[in-house]
Amino acid sequence: MNNLSFSQSMWTISELFFLFVGSLLIINYLRVLWNSRSLPPGPFPLPFVGNLWRLKFQLHPATLTQLSKLYGKIYTVWLGDSPLVVLNGWRAVKDGIVSHSEELSGRPVASYLKDLLGGGGILMSNGHVWKQQRRFGLMTLRNLGLGKRGLESRIQDEAQYIVESFRAYKGAPFDPFNIITATVANVIAAVVFGHRFSIDDATYQELIKSNHGLLEGGASPWAKMYDILPWLMKHVPGPHQTAFTKIKFLRQFTKKEIRTHKENGLLEEPQDVIDYYLDQIEKRKTEVDSTFDEKNLISMVIDLFLAGTETTTTTLQWALLYMVAYPHIQQNIHEELDAVLDGSKVVCYEDRKRLPYTNAVIHEVQRFANIAAVGIPRTCVKEVKVYAFSLKKDTMVLANLDSVLFDPQCWKTPDQFNPNNFLDEKGDFLINEAFLPFSGGARVCLGEQLARYELFIFFTTLMRSYQFHLPEGVTEANTKYIYNLTLQPHPYQVCAIPR
Repeated sequence: MNNLSFSQSMWTISELFFLFVGSLLIINYLRVLWNSRSLPPGPFPLPFVGNLWRLKFQLHPATLTQLSKLYGKIYTVWLGDSPLVVLNGWRAVKDGIVSHSEELSGRPVASYLKDLLGGGGILMSNGHVWKQQRRFGLMTLRNLGLGKRGLESRIQDEAQYIVESFRAYKGAPFDPFNIITATVANVIAAVVFGHRFSIDDATYQELIKSNHGLLEGGASPWAKMYDILPWLMKHVPGPHQTAFTKIKFLRQFTKKEIRTHKENGLLEEPQDVIDYYLDQIEKRKTEVDSTFDEKNLISMVIDLFLAGTETTTTTLQWALLYMVAYPHIQQNIHEELDAVLDGSKVVCYEDRKRLPYTNAVIHEVQRFANIAAVGIPRTCVKEVKVYAFSLKKDTMVLANLDSVLFDPQCWKTPDQFNPNNFLDEKGDFLINEAFLPFSGGARVCLGEQLARYELFIFFTTLMRSYQFHLPEGVTEANTKYIYNLTLQPHPYQVCAIPR
């Protein structure tokens, strides 16, 4: 009899537990529905997952654009129980991240990327930390020669390295990915570490591989599950855990470089980001509000190396792919280069003013390839009115850059690869304010100017040196993309024929 009563008592406790948990879920769901009243319209959220099921657990640009056709230029999707306000089209994005730049300058305080990158440095930091670190980053890039001949000469040297590396294939088919990646990475390596690496260096190869590996899990369903269940996903195996392994290697590598710099002592004339940063740590060590420490230094180095390698590398990959996909455009570039640069030894960034067609092609590659299609969500640092909606402090906002770069109200032929999108009737280069491949506002890409230098000098030097075509037997280039944190081309091969 006593055993029976005990059993009945345990069953009652179990029932009460599930009733308690169920009540919490119901209350949380009702809270979601209540909060949605003050937000822009959007698809009806499901319990627990919100709209993730409808989004296929990804913030895919095509899906976001389709939803805008149903709910308007500004709408809300729910990532679990967290609302995300999505801005679509140039007018909505401009009213958000450009016109209200400072108000929308925050980053989500809890997310996969936040945990992965550590929340320090520039990319995922907030408030005073972000402002101080970003200001230092901009100042240091200028001091190291961004916009001056010093850094431009280094880019020109690396461009020649690509030319010579391509020449070794003697016109045979090859995949340009590794060469482009290693060369572009060497530019940013010189900026942050103070030296370049040999492409055959095993540690350097692992560094690049780890850097690239961070992107593969960032846009996966696993990452979105991490966003809504971080306490669980930290312990669940999956592709997202691979990225944490990669970041560990990058941190260890960076710590080793910092240790080497410390052993060499502070220099009267700093040579790289680490030198300048260690100098700042020493100068500001007595300041109470200083954010300069080794943790933020590591985060800044990884931020710069990640962004400075992947975006430029991926854009150059697309550029060569488009040249073999559109040979008539490649021919037009060759004609312009032969007419304007005849006799010039090296390509300079200043040459873009004399090469409007080539400059237009580079911009069209960035627009059409659209590699940072949706970017990283921001948060409102205070209440703000965007596109007729009042958004509360800490609301997450995502600018769908894909919808801007393909906005039919802003481009002559938005769905076609066409350099004339950046040329006027006279053939002169024409900038378009809807050109936002680097995003915009307070969180615009820190390395935008460096990327512009690299893209122009690398691409123009290659086009001046080679004619590119598809391997024999391949009749069509695959211009569809692979969706990661950036939109990447499928692996391909080209033949580089010296001109």
